[in-house]
Amino acid sequence: MAKEIERKFLVRGEAWRSAVASKSVLKQGYVASMDDRSVRIRILDEKTARLTMKIGRGTLTRDEFEYEIPVSDAEELLGNAIGIVIEKTRYRVPYEGFVWEVDVFAGAHRGLIIAEVEMGAETDSPPLPAWLGREVTGDFRYSNQALATEFEYDRHGLSHTA
Repeated sequence: MAKEIERKFLVRGEAWRSAVASKSVLKQGYVASMDDRSVRIRILDEKTARLTMKIGRGTLTRDEFEYEIPVSDAEELLGNAIGIVIEKTRYRVPYEGFVWEVDVFAGAHRGLIIAEVEMGAETDSPPLPAWLGREVTGDFRYSNQALATEFEYDRHGLSHTA
C-alpha cells in the first residue's frame, strides 16, 4: 500500500506555463464514492488506464491502492461512472526540487485550474511558486471525487449540483 501525501492550491495567472516539462490528457470518473473512500478509473492519453482506491479524507495523507487495467475495461467502467467524467490536461512543472502537477480542467469544470505537489513526508515543506493562489488542501470540494460527484464549477466558483 502506498501513501498519498499532497498539498493542493488554486492557480492564478499563467506564469507556470513557461516551466512546463510535460503534459498528459486525462479522463477520470468514480464507480464508488463515500465520505472517506473512493474507487476511481483514469485513462491517460487514451493509451493506459488505472483503477485507484483511496481511503482517508481531510488530511494530507491517504492510503492509495493503484492497479493498471485494460483501456477497454476503463472505458466501460467510465460509462457507468457516478456523476460526471472529469476531463483535464495535467502539466508537470518542476520547481525547486519538487514537481507540481497543474490540472487545467475542461468540459463541465472549464476554467478551474488546480496545482498539487506530492511529498515524501507530511513534514516536507516545498517552496511555493508565486503563481499559486489560495491553498485548498483538505477542502473536499476541490477533490476530484467531489468535482465528479457533488460540485460544479463556473466563473463564480464551486456550487452543489442539483
